[in-house]
Amino acid sequence: MELHTAYYSSPIGLIEITGDEDGIATVYFVDERRHTSTKVHPSLKECLYQLEEYFKGMRKDFGIKLNAKGSDFQKKVWDKLVTIPFGKTVSYLDVSKMLGDANATRAVGNANGSNPISVIVPCHRVIGVNGKLVGYGAGVWRKEWLLNHERGIVFGKQTALF
Repeated sequence: MELHTAYYSSPIGLIEITGDEDGIATVYFVDERRHTSTKVHPSLKECLYQLEEYFKGMRKDFGIKLNAKGSDFQKKVWDKLVTIPFGKTVSYLDVSKMLGDANATRAVGNANGSNPISVIVPCHRVIGVNGKLVGYGAGVWRKEWLLNHERGIVFGKQTALF
């Protein structure tokens, strides 16, 4: 099946979305458009709509069919990431424990870093065991923005916690 591409201009940068009738394959922050078509394929419209709601503070959960490519282990990690509540954070160790192996922290970190569906599969909600913001493929400053955005909605004000 042919992957279709659409773009969303978020408050923290341009997001490229790819997918098809089987679901959303990628949601990445990008520096510029790689495709020039402005026509949005029907399979991507709901994703654009839900991202818009999220960034406007009107959506806490996504209801989009996903079709990320990855190993079985990566998919298990990504499945755990979507269970992290909006506005909350967990450590890589916490995710490892959710998977039943406290020694898998490094593997969880690698899977988290390979997440192809930013924001919707909330890898930004995973932080270091010491409470520090560590690693985010789109830049730690975006991770910080996303966490502050969510906490501002949960607590009713925009307060920088990181």
